[in-house]
Amino acid sequence: MVQFSTARLDASFAALSDATRRGVLEQLGSADASITELAEKFHMTLTGMKKHVGVLEQAGLVTTRKIGRVRTCRLGLSGLDEEAAWIEGRRRIWNERFDALDHVVAALKRKETNDGN
Repeated sequence: MVQFSTARLDASFAALSDATRRGVLEQLGSADASITELAEKFHMTLTGMKKHVGVLEQAGLVTTRKIGRVRTCRLGLSGLDEEAAWIEGRRRIWNERFDALDHVVAALKRKETNDGN
């Protein structure tokens, strides 16, 4: 079984829980942007956007680089591979459980049909 970093997953899912931060990731998927550009795009203060970017940066989803007075943001190198693998593992578990439930329901229906004859 694959071991996942709980702290990393917690940070990533906390970062992704906010619609603005997900929007920032969408925006950075198209092109790098400064914090000022992101703040304008999302109609928020520079301070508010810095906080959002900080959360994304701590989760490893975004990196920033300061050149002069401009801090440019880009997608992080880690991507969402670990998070996607964790979700896929949970999806498989749910599918297995639903398949088992389908078998139980089918067996009960067969028994009910046989008992009715």
